[in-house]
Amino acid sequence: MTITVAPATPSLTSIPVGARANGNPQVNNGGPASAHVISDKPLGNPRPLRVICIGAGVTGLNLAYMLPRHLKNVEYVMYEKNTGIGGTWLENRYPGVACDIPAHIYQFTWAPKPDWSEFYASGGEILAYLQDVAKTFELEKYVHLQHRVNHASWDEEEGVWNLTIQNESAGETVKDYCHFLINGTGFLKYVTRRLLDLGFDSIDLDSDWKFPDILDLHSFNGPLMHSANWDDSVELKGQRVGVIGNGSSGIQLVTAIQPLAKELTTFIRNPTWISTVYAQEFAGKDGGNFTYTPEQKREFQNNLPKYLEYRKAIETEMNGKFEITFKDSEFQKGAREFLATMMRKRLGENHPLSSHLIPDFAVGCRRLTPGVGYLEALTAQNTRVVRDLIDRIVPEGVRLKTGEVVELDVLVCATGFDVSWAPRFPVIGRNGINLQKEWRHSRAAAYMALAVPEFPNYFLYLGPGGPHSHGSAIPTVEHETKYILRLIHKAQTEKYKAVAPSLSATQEFLGHMKEFNQRSVWSDNCSSWLKKGKGDTSPLCHPGSRIHWFHMLQEPRWEDWEWTPVSKANRFDYLGNGYSTWEEPGKDISWYLDDADSGLQSIRY
Repeated sequence: MTITVAPATPSLTSIPVGARANGNPQVNNGGPASAHVISDKPLGNPRPLRVICIGAGVTGLNLAYMLPRHLKNVEYVMYEKNTGIGGTWLENRYPGVACDIPAHIYQFTWAPKPDWSEFYASGGEILAYLQDVAKTFELEKYVHLQHRVNHASWDEEEGVWNLTIQNESAGETVKDYCHFLINGTGFLKYVTRRLLDLGFDSIDLDSDWKFPDILDLHSFNGPLMHSANWDDSVELKGQRVGVIGNGSSGIQLVTAIQPLAKELTTFIRNPTWISTVYAQEFAGKDGGNFTYTPEQKREFQNNLPKYLEYRKAIETEMNGKFEITFKDSEFQKGAREFLATMMRKRLGENHPLSSHLIPDFAVGCRRLTPGVGYLEALTAQNTRVVRDLIDRIVPEGVRLKTGEVVELDVLVCATGFDVSWAPRFPVIGRNGINLQKEWRHSRAAAYMALAVPEFPNYFLYLGPGGPHSHGSAIPTVEHETKYILRLIHKAQTEKYKAVAPSLSATQEFLGHMKEFNQRSVWSDNCSSWLKKGKGDTSPLCHPGSRIHWFHMLQEPRWEDWEWTPVSKANRFDYLGNGYSTWEEPGKDISWYLDDADSGLQSIRY
């Protein structure tokens, strides 16, 4: 590769007086005299930007809070397809829906809630929290509800994303643009695959949730529901209810439905660890849930330092468990023995379900769930656990491969998510590359789970390769936001039109992740959404602890990014008129005398 040295810039003193624009001298820079015009703006001047975030859940709200506090001259908009704020907690309303992370650490650091009702909060309480946060901090003004983004394409010349949006309340299509596009729609997306009466061939239909690939599914005569599309009008009490799936949603559903149903049949394909690992020291008996007393809530509200100490103690315990993710570690061996013993105890000694439910893969290969009350629900008198393979659905219920027909009144599918990380809509980057198409048909790949080569000014939250099995997602989102804001700030104040990670940096990051994860539990032989459900695929999970992730994102590796300046004449155009925004009227212009260490705060070991 040949590197050409640019011609030296002529001395400003040699420029003729006539070669000026707006009273500023023009620098030749080896080209025409008019190639570079000195700006009349100071160093640090924030050029106007428009930022759009898709989704008004946790990520969109966090960005709405942080962006105006740290960036100037930025217009921020959120487009949300639903009728309200809340994201996944608005969409998931099935009985028993709850967070598997302790409530006091599943909240924004800037909006603590001392009065959570329970250790593991219900989905309804989390939704109320998010909507209250939006109102309290006046974040609703940024949100356009019932606006579904249908298409996004990058304009290289203008340095903007052009969006096509469906205003579903007005029934019209609108256009918008932004300099930076943030995808905050989440990574667990529902996609329907409805099997029509065409044998075992399938047709993909465009909707938001995923039915299982079971023959004649829609021939069932009774109510058929998916956990992500719950119908509150369906009566469960006194009914014969079937639940397909034993992931997190299935576990919560079975626990909630068992006391109501006349008969409950749960169809289980895979074993799974029921865990008390998450903040076990602070949870209830056997890792169970518990309700905070009025006295406890008052104490937290009246003594915020003590409340912070409590939150930090829970977070610290969870962060200290990373050793469990190494397949051959003593911690992993101990966890397997402990959880297997606990599960046998809760199921009952020598219960036949033990051999079917207790996995032979590592603890953590699939995302752990506390499963409060789940094992007890499985052993209840009105519950039947079916492990035989399903042949097809018939009007009366479920036909098994054995030929038996399990008769049901209600059938519920809790069969998981589309985890391709593919956007819900076409995202067209440089050279016409469609990210939706690429990630639907091949392995998703992102730089530090945040950005993709050839997709400038496009960032995604909780992307492939993030810390998806490391604890609460909210601190992860907050750190991603800080990282994204640093990139936007640099582009804004140093006059860069576009920024994208380099292909080589992305490839090397992915190579490191793949090599590292060979030793992790996520690569063990289990079916997991971290591997798109396939047991033999390298997991898309961060190669390190949560603290490792936070450390990695503390400062961007600028050398891994490719920057396109606004000015084609001179990359130092942003230096401007010789002044700095740091010396604007009213600002302390001798701050460096206050603290000899000022500016070194980011250096940390």
